[in-house]
Amino acid sequence: MNDYLNDPRIHREIIMDHYQHPHNRRLSEDPSYLKAHMASESCIDDLTVMMKIENGKIVDVCFDGVGCTVSTASTSILTTLTLGKSVDEAKAIIAQYYTMIDLKPFDGEVLQEAVAFQNVGKQANRINCATIGAKAILQMIHEKEHHDEK
Repeated sequence: MNDYLNDPRIHREIIMDHYQHPHNRRLSEDPSYLKAHMASESCIDDLTVMMKIENGKIVDVCFDGVGCTVSTASTSILTTLTLGKSVDEAKAIIAQYYTMIDLKPFDGEVLQEAVAFQNVGKQANRINCATIGAKAILQMIHEKEHHDEK
């Protein structure tokens, strides 16, 4: 794991692999899924992310749409990282991801392949691309928590 924490070549390989072969790329017809549509005003990103949460656990998460390399790869990685996790674990992963994007110290063990985006914070024009999936995941978690409170 630590071998690729700071290797830009490996970061590029991870990003290109998830762009060319995105994980969890599909949508569900199941009406019990939460759904978040995210679109960027500054580039082609237009993604729909869907999630099913049962008993506080993310039992499925998927996405589809048009996205640049960074948004597609980051969403692929984040859906993979949060799948099968509890809502609290997913929120912790996303929090670490944002900490990394903010160029602050982060836990690479938690973020795994998402460390490939550790320098995105230095490129202001790419931050929205790298966080579009994270925003969608958090939006659906908050929607589910709000619904469950009622």
